[in-house]
Amino acid sequence: MEKLAQLWGMTLIQRSGANPITLGDIALVCLLLLGAYILIRSLQFAVARRLRSSRLQPDVVLIIKRISFYVIFAMVALTVLAILGIPIAVFAFATGAIAIGVGFGAQNIINNFISGWILIAERPIRLDDFIEIEGVFGTVEQVGTRSTRIRRSDGVRMLVPNSTLLENTVVNWTLIDKHIRTTIRVGVAYGSDVRKVIQILKEIILARTDILSEPAPEFIFEDFGDSALIFDAYFWCDVAGEKSLRAIRSEIRFAITEAFEAAGIVIAFPQRDIHLHTSQPLALSLQQENN
Repeated sequence: MEKLAQLWGMTLIQRSGANPITLGDIALVCLLLLGAYILIRSLQFAVARRLRSSRLQPDVVLIIKRISFYVIFAMVALTVLAILGIPIAVFAFATGAIAIGVGFGAQNIINNFISGWILIAERPIRLDDFIEIEGVFGTVEQVGTRSTRIRRSDGVRMLVPNSTLLENTVVNWTLIDKHIRTTIRVGVAYGSDVRKVIQILKEIILARTDILSEPAPEFIFEDFGDSALIFDAYFWCDVAGEKSLRAIRSEIRFAITEAFEAAGIVIAFPQRDIHLHTSQPLALSLQQENN
């Protein structure tokens, strides 16, 4: 016990006109900060539950949690230092260490850290947004201090540095709302009743509740194709991403196929008519292959 007491009272920093800073003081500071950290996390959890019950957006809850954590932790740290009589100037050496770290390769870390706070403040990307970056589609799950976690459409999690989201072009499908326009294209055989085709497309699409009535769907006789008459249906959906949009288009195609079969309308496929012009009739013969 005597050796432990000597170790606890071992002087680390001598101060003129004040008590020296001992190893026990540093240990006590660490214990107090650890206790404060656990307390802050508990308070954050309680506050987050209350905020979610108030129906705030998830990204707003994240901003409040993160800001409150740093503010409360800074206040607790300053209070602990004041109670122990440790001046902030003691930690001045950390400034030099950080400066050296920046000079030897910490620029990316600080860049991503600052970029994370810019993303939180400006909110160009929020939690649960469906985005596209460099040809990859996914849903934002978490905006961290260094990187953003995105759940791709195939279920794989992808970590993207925050600076990448600010420096590159990002398509946010749900930034303002979840309204997305899509198209269904169908080709019918020549000779089909084109008015009947448009009527069937209208009946199928307008009957769906997951398709918006405003803006109103549009139905276009697009072109005379090589093997088909081309029709396009443009409509808006209120969906959260590409997967839901594909499912809606698939269901509509099933309905179009069934409706066209009932109406006797043939969905066209590539075909060619060959005409031979000769001066004499062609002689055709059948030959049996012997195995």
